Amino acid sequence: MPILISDDIIQQSSLTEQEFKIEMALLLYESKLLNFSKARELSGLDILAFLQLLGQRKIEAPYSAEDFENDLRLSRQIRLQ
Repeated sequence: MPILISDDIIQQSSLTEQEFKIEMALLLYESKLLNFSKARELSGLDILAFLQLLGQRKIEAPYSAEDFENDLRLSRQIRLQ
């Protein structure tokens, strides 16, 4: 289900659309409302970039075996496209 965020809200934040998605992903991940895989997907970043960003922000990155399997499956799907 797509969520529409008005341009006014994004402009008010002084962020680009991509930066806004990243910030939302980080917030939801840090709040434990999204797991690593879903937060990374929302951010639009690859696994390594998202992990690096978590480190820069000093956000713990508990990366479960399930998260790894989900990301591995997703990366394989992307390569097949």
